[in-house]
Amino acid sequence: MIDLIKQFEAVPAAYPDAPAGLSTEAAALDAAMIWHRIEAYTAHRFTEREVVWTLLGSAEDQFHSRLTPVVSREAHFWNDEWESVTLLDGPLGICLPFDGTYRITAQVGAGDVPAAVSEAFRRLAEYLAPGEEHPGASGYKTGMASIDVEVTRSATWVARAMQLSGAGDLLRPYRRA
Repeated sequence: MIDLIKQFEAVPAAYPDAPAGLSTEAAALDAAMIWHRIEAYTAHRFTEREVVWTLLGSAEDQFHSRLTPVVSREAHFWNDEWESVTLLDGPLGICLPFDGTYRITAQVGAGDVPAAVSEAFRRLAEYLAPGEEHPGASGYKTGMASIDVEVTRSATWVARAMQLSGAGDLLRPYRRA
């Protein structure tokens, strides 16, 4: 059995562009913030970045990355210092040749953003954008004479934005690698 001791994922140099068709308010939001929330929710990456996994495993164990797609990788084995080692692919993941501690440095993320992910970005951005709508409102009261408006929001409206906006449903196929 492989123990994942540590995973370090670098921040990409740039995230994909925001999809077209956003409202002015949604387009004004920080696109990197939206991408960060989407990537925290999914296992897929659409821009390349470095990921370093430190593993403890036994001979013939197979490591399956939690992030995808893995574009390239190099591996090292700890033997009083880090020594380069070649790891072969097996049917379930990367095969470990012997017992010990490994460090795998990989480039993860590539490809075009699928339409479903772009739509999830749009839904999440529109949900979080300030405007006439009141996302997450649990109460709304308006008045006529003095034009009083009172909106009550759930304390978790931002935390549940992925689900309440509908973006989470679109991202379901991208949750697991």
